[in-house]
Amino acid sequence: MLSRVAENVYWLARYLERAEDTARLLSVNSHLLLDLPRTTELGWSEIIAITGNDELFDEHYPTRDEASVLTFMCGDRRYPGSILSSLSAARENLRTTRDVIPREIWEEVNQMYLNVKEQVGSGITPRRRDAFLGRVIRSCQTVNGLIESTLSYTQVRSFLMLGRQLERADMTTRVLDVRSANLLPRTPEDLTPFETLQWMSVLKSLSGYQMYRQHVRLRIRGPDVLQFLLQDQLFPRSVACALERLANALLTLPRHEAALSEVETCRQDLAKAEIALLAAEPDRLHAFVDEIQVDFDELHDAIRQTYFAQPEESAQTQSQSQS
Repeated sequence: MLSRVAENVYWLARYLERAEDTARLLSVNSHLLLDLPRTTELGWSEIIAITGNDELFDEHYPTRDEASVLTFMCGDRRYPGSILSSLSAARENLRTTRDVIPREIWEEVNQMYLNVKEQVGSGITPRRRDAFLGRVIRSCQTVNGLIESTLSYTQVRSFLMLGRQLERADMTTRVLDVRSANLLPRTPEDLTPFETLQWMSVLKSLSGYQMYRQHVRLRIRGPDVLQFLLQDQLFPRSVACALERLANALLTLPRHEAALSEVETCRQDLAKAEIALLAAEPDRLHAFVDEIQVDFDELHDAIRQTYFAQPEESAQTQSQSQS
């Protein structure tokens, strides 16, 4: 399999997952807006901070109000992580690899991109927000279903799984990071009445509410939700489950030792997480998310160096390792 094709397939999966999970990230706020009293002040500014694109947003938008954040996150092509930009990049990567991907997948991704482009052109207003985000999530799930049912178990599928699972683990932590932001007042007397609703919204945004109730069988509590979404081995969107599937995909590929070592580092840091403290202290949860995302960056770099690096870059890396 050509390195160029493998890289395009990898990024195809990452961009598709990013589009879906960006919609899920915005849904955390959307669910809270529906569930909480109107007098409760919710912030949209933290959504921009979590993406790490404060400067880009502030350069083009005067205020961090709901309409501006939705425009930026959903359809602004100047932001490469917006839903429209992600789907455009996924479509382009798929277009260049159509000879190894079933035609049905190309048709679905192409149609999804065109639909989202049309809806973004009409404007994503707060009134249309939930319907738009729901359609994006369902369309991405349709593509994933086509992948599962039509794509053979070859190296193409392995690289798709690498991209999907790494992006999923990363974005699940970002959704959790919303919990650590100033979405609600931090004084205990103001936060306590709404804490259950907030954790419930996080579960629902990851389609994990029903599975949480089946597996945990307890009322919604911060420590239990965090443990479920970080360390549960059975829920597909948990970080631990995503890393397990990523490791299994790596084992089907040659020269997987370096990347597999990085996966083990991620697992160890995840296992050492002090769940009760993370749930009680938003700043500590935010710091933990930053640390685990550094692990994900190093894992991505190991995958890139092993499978996607240009010949001269690979030779230089090998020379440095031997010196």
